[in-house]
Amino acid sequence: MSEENFKPVLGLRDATMIVAGSMIGSGIFIVSADILRNVGGAGWLIAVWLITGFMTISAAVSYGELSGMFPKAGGQYVYLREAFNPLIAFLYGWSFFAVIQTGTIAAVGVAFSKFMAYIVPGVSEDLVLVNLGFMSISPAQVVSIIIIIFLTYVNTRGIQGGKAIQTTFTITKLVSLFGLIVFGLIMARGDVWSANWTNAWSLTKLNTDGSLEAYTTIAAVGAIAAAMVGSIFSSDAWNNVTFIAGEIKNPQRNIGLALFLGTLIVTIIYVSANIMYTAVLPLGEIAFAEKDRVAVAASHVIFGNIGTVIIALMIMISTFGCNNGLILAGARVYYTMAKDGLFFRQAGELNRFAVPQRALWVQCVLACLWSLSGRYGDLLDMVSFVVVLFYMLTIVGIFILRRTRPDAPRPYRAFGYPVLPLIYILMGVSFCLLLIVYKPKFTWPGLIITLIGIPIYYAALQRRSSKS
Repeated sequence: MSEENFKPVLGLRDATMIVAGSMIGSGIFIVSADILRNVGGAGWLIAVWLITGFMTISAAVSYGELSGMFPKAGGQYVYLREAFNPLIAFLYGWSFFAVIQTGTIAAVGVAFSKFMAYIVPGVSEDLVLVNLGFMSISPAQVVSIIIIIFLTYVNTRGIQGGKAIQTTFTITKLVSLFGLIVFGLIMARGDVWSANWTNAWSLTKLNTDGSLEAYTTIAAVGAIAAAMVGSIFSSDAWNNVTFIAGEIKNPQRNIGLALFLGTLIVTIIYVSANIMYTAVLPLGEIAFAEKDRVAVAASHVIFGNIGTVIIALMIMISTFGCNNGLILAGARVYYTMAKDGLFFRQAGELNRFAVPQRALWVQCVLACLWSLSGRYGDLLDMVSFVVVLFYMLTIVGIFILRRTRPDAPRPYRAFGYPVLPLIYILMGVSFCLLLIVYKPKFTWPGLIITLIGIPIYYAALQRRSSKS
């Protein structure tokens, strides 16, 4: 089968659900603790989420132009190939396969298990199911693997199964999050709100003993960049809808709209959830919630003892739907790479259900290995730099293509061009430079993983030429 055999069965609502559903995993329930420890004030907590939301929406509306120009499976990989060259595109695809997508799938899968343990204690990550000496395997890791295999299998049976799961679970988690926010604001504690917002714009480090540590001006900017690692991870994967362009009806119109609507919806929910946190929990309880589970602490205040179970169910729904979107979309990148002769040849074939079955299973195997490794969290921190770097390069591609292909059809033009794309690029450069200076452990490992792709690319070219 060729790419023309993809079945365009996904409408605007389906595409929007893929954007929102792929973005919302477990991050919004957890990462605010680390953000607040870095910035120290309620105002700066909300500001970090607003800055991230602005960056995300700016990038998303810019991608709309590229999705209209190249409505093909592979999305960002295709945009980088067309704007730059096959090497840059391959380095993105390699990083995407090696860590970005597969590591995220593993992290989201284990997050599902962690919160399932509130209801079924036997699947706790703290238990040891198998001890191999050099590594131990917890029940949480096994459950993660089962979920990844199950969702991969469902998606090998055609796009309709993945579509049904995505739409159902995304609508459920959006309604659940909205409900949590509304109930939280109704139960807002005036004394807590007043205390949290008294010195809301004091940018300081919050220590475990409750004391505040002042930053120098430059270090304060670095602290904001470090805080944004969590919010950017929580807001990532919005571009997954571009990977499945071949299965979306009228992709020139619907992908751009879905990117805007999905990222806007999620940004509103994320900012509102953090406002709610500051309305029901003192800053110390947000920053030092047990295992960073801020939403559990908030839900306990709102709903009492049953609150823990409510949040556990919400996160299970959220992460299950999120992983379905990641699994469904990711395989389309490897499919396109295989078509270019830069990935396993079999990954470029569609099965009788018009989906890249072998690409799905290759992705599944690596994601399961990351689940077993227990290092997915560290890896995702390490690649946050690379993720933003490739987003910036892709948006730079808009400027390049405007110059090199001025007459190419553009059903949708980047909103706010050139101002919004330039603002995103400047913010992205600032974020990356600050991480290099203040959090080098978040930069070099991800960059090294990406650069390993260079010899692999030339080896793939040599293999391709030998077969031609």
